[in-house]
Amino acid sequence: MDWIALIIALCAGISLSAACGFRIFLPLLALSVAVRFFGFGVNEHLTWVGGDTAFYTLLVATVVEVLAYYIPAVDNVLDAVVGPLSMVAGAVVTAGLLPEMPDALQWVIGIVVGSGAAGSVRAGTAALRGTSTVTTAGLGNPILSTLENILSAIGSVLAIVLPVLAILGVLVMVWVIWAIIRRLRRGSSTPAST
Repeated sequence: MDWIALIIALCAGISLSAACGFRIFLPLLALSVAVRFFGFGVNEHLTWVGGDTAFYTLLVATVVEVLAYYIPAVDNVLDAVVGPLSMVAGAVVTAGLLPEMPDALQWVIGIVVGSGAAGSVRAGTAALRGTSTVTTAGLGNPILSTLENILSAIGSVLAIVLPVLAILGVLVMVWVIWAIIRRLRRGSSTPAST
């Protein structure tokens, strides 16, 4: 087994999975573009992503998902609904990027690592959106949605082009999200002085 190829594939898979934690379809669309137009290599489990049907379906789904996050109240509902779906997307992406190895091992790694990356980011962004909804009456949510779209897009491109750099970005991003959440929660639980 080529360990360097495995490490690069894991970095790409984890990074794309983390991007799925922000938006499910945008990272899949980026992967579809990379496979379809640039010959990006995936294993046999994920070759479908480069096909016509997948490309156009992911394009429409990405536009709908991105726009839906700008609708008040819908953004919070989406956070609740898409959590499990982002974890499934993370598992599929990570398993599909791994080099040749037994199928069971690919899927175990995909489920544990890919789902974990997507779920961690999704949990952080859902908590951040909930805190934003409470502290800004939802007025800060469009800004948060824009930031999530940007991070998902940048993370997706980096995962494909520079996977090792992308994984470092994922670690920093997760740390920043959790630091912001802790700070906001501490600030909202401090009693006001009278």
